[in-house]
Amino acid sequence: MTKALTTIAETPGAALIPVDADKHTRYRLKKFTAWLGGRSWLAPNLGAYRDHLLEDYAASTVSAHLSTIRARYQTILRDNGTRDLLYAVAATTTDDTLEKKAFVDEAITRLENAADPASSAVKTVTVQDRPDSDFLRLTREQAEALMGAPGTDTLKGLRDTAVIALMLCTGIREAELCALDVGDLRQRLGGELALQVREGKGAKRRLIPYGSLSWILVLVDAWTEAAGITDGPVFRGLYKGGTLRPGALSVRAVQYIVGSYPVAIEGELVKVKPHDLRRTYARRLYVSGLDPVAIRDNLGHSSLSTTLNYIGVLDADQRRPPSVYNPPELGQLRLT
Repeated sequence: MTKALTTIAETPGAALIPVDADKHTRYRLKKFTAWLGGRSWLAPNLGAYRDHLLEDYAASTVSAHLSTIRARYQTILRDNGTRDLLYAVAATTTDDTLEKKAFVDEAITRLENAADPASSAVKTVTVQDRPDSDFLRLTREQAEALMGAPGTDTLKGLRDTAVIALMLCTGIREAELCALDVGDLRQRLGGELALQVREGKGAKRRLIPYGSLSWILVLVDAWTEAAGITDGPVFRGLYKGGTLRPGALSVRAVQYIVGSYPVAIEGELVKVKPHDLRRTYARRLYVSGLDPVAIRDNLGHSSLSTTLNYIGVLDADQRRPPSVYNPPELGQLRLT
């Protein structure tokens, strides 16, 4: 009987996450157990978890997460002590042999279902082209309108303006913005003033030069001065009365802030997401002539292809065919 299985009646994390798991396995299983919350890990609904993940992740990423979870359940099923342990758990609630057997059989069936790929298959569609509506990249005018939307006459407006502007000027992720300390705002990279991301995605530390966008520091300084922030988290929540909360903003709070200021696009108000600001940063820098490799490093991407997807290099305006043929003479033909 494995050590992990002895904790079957305890928390999902203790039962599902092996002590010797690698970081990717640990991350995926930890995310799954967090989603389970108070629900039993013996009765997982991976179909529902798949749908939950698809709200935020690509199909390939969701498939990887589910594959890790299924593999863990398969390992548990292969353990010879699993059925004995389930009987021991059933014995804590009933003395009836048939009831105990029914509990164990049901638990085993649910575990087998969880390990069956057919129960939570992910439909993968190969996409060559994506419509503009899939990924929002703001024009310069739209970005400036968004930065101006909160106003700077109130403490909340000043904070929200600084949040949006800093994301547009550095391309940082919302989690990275939440983790910023005051000391991260002014670091140096090759003598250039830069923003420090102490631990980005993949546990990577990076520096993002401000360049000509260093005016953002004036705006952030105005926020920290007005809020009385001299150290610790740069961006913090506010109580209803306008007083400062002690802790850093949460990722959900940043998403709410950015989404609170819709942008007018082709006559419609469109809700913006934090990642749209990241794509906008990539596009605006590329249009201004910055090398995609430099943009990749600023964004913290491992792959240049990911950066090119953010930039949207293969947009329709750049794929519009030139005039490579002369049309035939139509004479008196009338087109209808």
